Amino acid sequence: MNIVYSYFVMDIVHRGHLLMMKNSKAIAGVDGRLIVGIVSDEAVIKQKGRAPVLSFSERLELAQAIKYADVVVAQEDYSPLPNVRKIQPNILMESESHDELSIQKARDEMELLGGSVIVMPYFQGQSSTDIKNKIAAQQND
Repeated sequence: MNIVYSYFVMDIVHRGHLLMMKNSKAIAGVDGRLIVGIVSDEAVIKQKGRAPVLSFSERLELAQAIKYADVVVAQEDYSPLPNVRKIQPNILMESESHDELSIQKARDEMELLGGSVIVMPYFQGQSSTDIKNKIAAQQND
């Protein structure tokens, strides 16, 4: 049985999140499990210098409502590696939007666990930041 771990900030839920979860669940397979990590407010602030628009509890609840997620957990660090060490999935999903060093660290960690990393394409135009920028631009028109 595949245990797949995929993680998100999920500041504003959009099609890119759904596609990543749908693909992750397909990789897990019918008898597999998709565990979704939601990055904590503190970890987002530390990484990006600003808080998400939606609170952690809202983002967690939204992720739980998405049919592809079997289990949703808190991710206290921006990196998935602390959760990966605890959960020990056999597949970690990454996005090509993440830097190569982070992806390589993930590959190294998953290799130690006997698992693998699958890097999914970044869905252009599907980001919370892009959506926020569109909203701000429309407000200025």
